[in-house]
Order: sequence, then C-alpha cells, then structure tokens
Amino acid sequence: MGVSTSSPEKGIVLVGVDFPPVNALPVDGWFALADAVRAAGRDPEVRCVVLAAEGRGFNAGVDIKEIQTRGAAALVGANRGCFEAFSAVYDCEVPVVAAVQGFCLGGGVGLVGNADVIVASEDATFGLPELDRGALGAATHLARLVPQHLMRALYFTSRTVTAAELHRHGSVWKVVPRDELAVAARELAREIAAKDGELLRLAKAAINGIDPVDVRRGYRYEQGFTYEASVSGIADRVRDRFGREAE
Repeated sequence: MGVSTSSPEKGIVLVGVDFPPVNALPVDGWFALADAVRAAGRDPEVRCVVLAAEGRGFNAGVDIKEIQTRGAAALVGANRGCFEAFSAVYDCEVPVVAAVQGFCLGGGVGLVGNADVIVASEDATFGLPELDRGALGAATHLARLVPQHLMRALYFTSRTVTAAELHRHGSVWKVVPRDELAVAARELAREIAAKDGELLRLAKAAINGIDPVDVRRGYRYEQGFTYEASVSGIADRVRDRFGREAE
C-alpha cells in the first residue's frame, strides 16, 4: 500500500499507486507520488516513466475524510500536495505515460492531464466531481483533454467522459481491455525508451516550453478559489452533505 517504484525493464520506471479502497490519496500520498516521479526523472538511465495504479480505479482524488477530520491543515496540505504531484508529472525530465483504469476523478485528472501520453482501459472514465465535494480545481488539466465548451459542461455538471470519447478527441492514445492495459502501457514506454536518452530530455523540455498554457499558474489560480470556498464556509456545507450521502 502507498507509492512504489520498480523498473520492469531497462530505461523504464513504473511508479505505482495503491491506496485502498479507491485510491483517494491522503496528503502524504500526494507528496510521496511527487517525490517518486521526480526521482525517476532525475535518473540518467531512465527514458520513460509509467504512472499506474492498483485496484478498481486509477485515482479518486483527495481523501475527503481526511479533510473533514483534520480541517484547514489537511486542505492546505492537499492543495500543496496535489500541486507538487501534478507539477512533478509535467516537469518530469522524461516522457510520462499514464495507464488509466476505472475511475479517474479530481486529482486523477490533474495527473493524467499533465502526463505526456495516456493509455486507458475500456472501462476508464474521467471527470471532476469537485462541485459536489466542496472544492474547485483541475479544470486547467481537463482542458488539456477535451475542447473548451465540453470542459465547461463536464465541470459544471460533474459528469464524466469515457476513454473512448477521449480517444475520439485525440487525448487518449489507445483504449484496450483492462487485462491488456499494463502490457499496452509498457509497449508504448518501450518504444519511447528506445530513443536516445539525452535527446528525449531535450525534446520534453522543448515541448513543455512551447505549451500555450502555463499549467502551474492556471492550477494555482484555481486553488485560490478553493481556499475562498473553504474560508467562507461554502466548502464545509457541501462536504458535510457529501459525507452524509456517502454513509
């Protein structure tokens, strides 16, 4: 349980996430994920990172119960942890392939939205239920997956979009049966890792440099409104309702 790192073959590092039952990460989990991705990217022998998760879904976002229990300290910690994890994926010196199964919600969208390539299982769904959970954020990353007006519709309704739909939009590279996901992600990572390592790092830096949107600034701006919702009491009202409904 937690964040693990392994090297299934030369040039590839697998960063795995396992926080049962739904991979809703606690504050420490987000920071651990950021550290693991950064360490993999700094290794000169690594040419591609695969980000994957165990269990029913890829990621269910932050641990709402931790925020309900610990209050402001957990909210600030989750904001900072998510920012660090999302940035680590985006800034990773080598390409990051996200292997997504089941649900990919909230912070999960932040991770895959900042990844370089997404491979998904047929049952994968993506969405931001933030308005149902007393939070805001990751619209910056959802906008990297779908067109602007669809992003807004998904955000305001808290609906999800399927892997097949994202494939049609061009943001998911490949959709495969769930039992083929790990193999498909590794095959793509192997193809990437076959390139010259130094040139790959230059290519990643160059592509990030021409990105039309500053994902760090955009997400940090969104987080300011999350904090405003919290201090005004709006977030607590929504979270308390969410907590009762989940029981």
